[in-house]
Amino acid sequence: MIRRGGQEPEAMRLQAVDWVVVIAFFAIALLIGMTIARRAGRNTAEYFLSGRAMPWWLLGTSMVATTFSADTPNLVTNLVREDGVAGNWVWWSFLLSGMLTVFVFSRLWRRSGVTTDLEFYELRYSGRPAAFLRGFRAIYLGVFVNMWIMATVSLAAIKIGRVLLDFSPMQTIIIASTVTVIFSAMGGLRAVVLTDFLLFIVAMIGSIAAASVAIGQPQIGGLGGLMASDQLVGKLSILPSLTRENGSSNLDTVVTVLIIPIAVQWWSVWYPGSEPGGGGYVAQRMLSARNETHAIGATLLFNVAHYALRPWPWILVALCSLVVYPLDAPADRLSAREALASPEIHASFVQFQKDPTSLDDATRSHIEELVIQERGLTAIRSAFPNAEYGKIGHDLAYPAMMTLLPTGWLGLVIASLIAAYMSTISTHLNWGSSYVVNDFWRRFVRRGASERELVWIGRLSTVLLMIGAGFLALGLGDAAQAFGILVQIGAGTGLLFILRWFWWRINPFSEIAAMVISLIVAVYMQFWAPTSLAAWQKLVVSVGVTTAGWMLVTMLTPADAQETLRRFYRLIRPGGPGWGRVVRDAERSGESLNDAAANAGSLPLGILCMVVGCVAVYAALFATGHWIYGHLELAIVLSIIAIGAGAVLAKLWPRVAGDSPAGP
Repeated sequence: MIRRGGQEPEAMRLQAVDWVVVIAFFAIALLIGMTIARRAGRNTAEYFLSGRAMPWWLLGTSMVATTFSADTPNLVTNLVREDGVAGNWVWWSFLLSGMLTVFVFSRLWRRSGVTTDLEFYELRYSGRPAAFLRGFRAIYLGVFVNMWIMATVSLAAIKIGRVLLDFSPMQTIIIASTVTVIFSAMGGLRAVVLTDFLLFIVAMIGSIAAASVAIGQPQIGGLGGLMASDQLVGKLSILPSLTRENGSSNLDTVVTVLIIPIAVQWWSVWYPGSEPGGGGYVAQRMLSARNETHAIGATLLFNVAHYALRPWPWILVALCSLVVYPLDAPADRLSAREALASPEIHASFVQFQKDPTSLDDATRSHIEELVIQERGLTAIRSAFPNAEYGKIGHDLAYPAMMTLLPTGWLGLVIASLIAAYMSTISTHLNWGSSYVVNDFWRRFVRRGASERELVWIGRLSTVLLMIGAGFLALGLGDAAQAFGILVQIGAGTGLLFILRWFWWRINPFSEIAAMVISLIVAVYMQFWAPTSLAAWQKLVVSVGVTTAGWMLVTMLTPADAQETLRRFYRLIRPGGPGWGRVVRDAERSGESLNDAAANAGSLPLGILCMVVGCVAVYAALFATGHWIYGHLELAIVLSIIAIGAGAVLAKLWPRVAGDSPAGP
């Protein structure tokens, strides 16, 4: 039984109309995959890059759909319930790296002509270290990190399946992944991109519908009632306040959710979909574009939609969840915290953290109740008593709100959540298998493999990746925890991914050092760091240690061969002073690289457009929020700023995209 707001209505069941919507959605996705399976199987360029002929609007929508994963609404809900709307700055800050990719790196990636971003390593670097780096990261990123990412998305599917359909975790994984694997393996990237267009439309309609229904609940009382609710005190501010409602300092939260993300995180941390310098599936989309102009347009559309268009429906549902499933009172949370630290319970609590099964049922149940209360989750636990303890978190509140949907709307929103799941998983499956095929199998295992063999290896690896991710998902707990681990692993590598395009001295040993050091530091911070260290302190230490480490290795190891550096410069035309020595050395040997420098495009112009683009998107994002809040004067001012910045960007656009070649 599912209790809602203290009531115990009949357990949720999808009606016939709901099932029709869901089944029709699955059928369309499968039809797309089957229709283009033959074309996708021609060769790896078609299977992994859609023949390098995709238009900007399809690629941009595909990127948005990919990041519109099933776990994203859960993560946003988690952030809002714990830190308020301002908590979203931990991912809003990545707009800075996104806009840098739009106006600087998208054209560079498209010029490279590589099949995957890992192939870049043997274009930029030379010798066996470059080959090792390419092969190792093919398995490290394409298999292990990729499975972790897909597992976090599948974790959200598990929670949605448990709350909305009363499915077991295993049932959810099997059902949710089967259709995705079939159409992804059959149709390759073209099927993924085309399906993403449908998925994005369905997912947006579903998220807006979910927000509308949530606001219309009797206990909410419409938008005005929501804004006036006592449960939202301190949660609505877009910028975190320096003081809490009781007058105590809130500086730690300000540093965690705003200062560190804006000052450090965006340029220093590798995170899938927001890599400094571009990379991963974003690079795959740029490499699939018809030309540089389409690559720039696709990434611009992605960043505008990702940050300015999508967040508020999720945020509204999260705010409504604070009314429907309120947090425990501060006094009750403090009481639970004190009880866990008391001499009578603390020893059992420590043992519970190590091995819950070692305690008797009564003791374990009591500690679980105290932990739930200390985290403010009693209302959610009471509403869903059958949910596994390890899966109960603030991120469960989003699927919990979906239980309020009426027949018809329920089918649509479930279809939208399935769409979000499928779009993300299908992209990661194709992206990961592209690494396995292009950067491991073809490069190191079977250098003379036929295109047919490579396509079938891609299809097989797609299936195996999904199986591995599914089993890993069964052991995860909550979305915020998984997000934090991914950020920690990539801390300190971001600056390297930016500088390797613009500084000749970066070499493969720099990347190897960054990868190894960041992983070691992340493991230390996760298991052995002092508990007194806040999350932001761990991040800053990780960034500092990793950055210092790879910089030192860079200066102590030899630079790449001049021939490799010159070839890269001629092809990519990066520009900037960081290649001055290579250009001068070439001139002394009788080779001129001035033509490449002249065609490099304006790096200062790209940075200017990045700043203007950020102003436009942030202003639009905040204007939307203040329109919702009813702050008309501020909403009007921000809307004018957004329109003005957009107009400036439109004026600069011909200069940004005008020198891009018309062909691939």
